[in-house]
Amino acid sequence: MTRFRLLAAFLLTLATPLAPALAQSAETRIAWNRPATPFRIRGDLYYVGTAGLSAYLLTGPKGHVLIDGALPESAPLIAANIRALGFRLSDVRIILINHSHADHAGGLAELKRLTGAKLLASAGDRPDLEAGRTIGRTDISDFPSVKVDRLIRDGERITLGPITLTALLTPGHTKGATSWLTNVAGKRVIFASSLSVAGQKLVGNPDYPNAAADFEATFARLRRVRADIFLNFHAEGFGLNAKRAALAAGKADAFVDPGELGRAVEGAESGFRKELASQKAGNPPS
Repeated sequence: MTRFRLLAAFLLTLATPLAPALAQSAETRIAWNRPATPFRIRGDLYYVGTAGLSAYLLTGPKGHVLIDGALPESAPLIAANIRALGFRLSDVRIILINHSHADHAGGLAELKRLTGAKLLASAGDRPDLEAGRTIGRTDISDFPSVKVDRLIRDGERITLGPITLTALLTPGHTKGATSWLTNVAGKRVIFASSLSVAGQKLVGNPDYPNAAADFEATFARLRRVRADIFLNFHAEGFGLNAKRAALAAGKADAFVDPGELGRAVEGAESGFRKELASQKAGNPPS
């Protein structure tokens, strides 16, 4: 897809009621949504996202699981990537989500329509997904609303043939932010939901009074998790390009780094504490 077509698609969303608020500039959205060639990360795990926003496909003989939908304008790129790998969209049986912001939930409605898959999500994120907006936030773009077919619980195991994922509720970024754990070719993989504050009001928030406490609990919980492979939903959040280049150069374990989750948690918690102190001092969310 050309830059002109991407810009046209974005402008079209602004002409509808789906995006009255804009958290990211047009330039950022275009950069995030640049096409990316899909590839195998390890075993039956594939990257099918865009250049800046991650989406993952776990494949199996009983059907496939897609994790995340990126922006509304990302849906056709994700669908094309799945097809380019030789998989049928109709074989995607389950769609999962990491959290209910437009840059991750925006493409869900279209991807659900294209695949016929069932969308599973947490109770905390369901209201946002079905409203098509992040309730209580006017600084985040709206997106096409999407029906949640089944709620998932913390610790629940989602199974499709040989594919098994465990839901790990990691709220803070949103009320229902969810990370996912699985095993791929002998390695423990975490699909980690966003851990940044990213404008969240941590003090005196009537829509999310427990935001700060949820962040605290999430950091404590993730420090106890072991993962060989850390995957994030923004390419820059886990060095996607460098790892992909190393993989292409023949390093089979390019994505394997057992210490990466710990470093990510440490960095996110440091940023959270600075932001919490700033807001307690009377400054607005940044």
